[in-house]
Amino acid sequence: MKTYILSAGVVVVRDCSAEPRYLLLRAFQYWDFPKGVVEEGEDPLAAAQREVFEETALTELNFRWGKGYQETPPYGVGKIARYYVAESPGGEVHLPINPLLGRPEHDEFRWVTFEEADRLLGPRLRPILNWADWLVTRERHDS
Repeated sequence: MKTYILSAGVVVVRDCSAEPRYLLLRAFQYWDFPKGVVEEGEDPLAAAQREVFEETALTELNFRWGKGYQETPPYGVGKIARYYVAESPGGEVHLPINPLLGRPEHDEFRWVTFEEADRLLGPRLRPILNWADWLVTRERHDS
């Protein structure tokens, strides 16, 4: 049985009652949600929250849609990424210096609409975006 390297991250969303905005991070030409490798013995949800803080400096995440997750198919050299969805009610995004790199891990961040995210994200992440958007917007359609 093949073992995979598990990364965990969060689809961070704001302005849920209006038009949701999703936080995307860019490294080189690749856009993604905040995520990183789950350390040995670490709970994946805790890893996802740690990665959001390390990559964006955001501390307040509200998992108002529960703690369910979606995973990507395997990619790269045996990796799988698991994503949760959380609201970030406030706080400024910063791209902190990664001490191992001596620079931020990402070159840019953007709060984007679903349509913008759909254009920026690659095919591996579009199903994650679709799932997150369904969770976020269904409560508006159900009311």
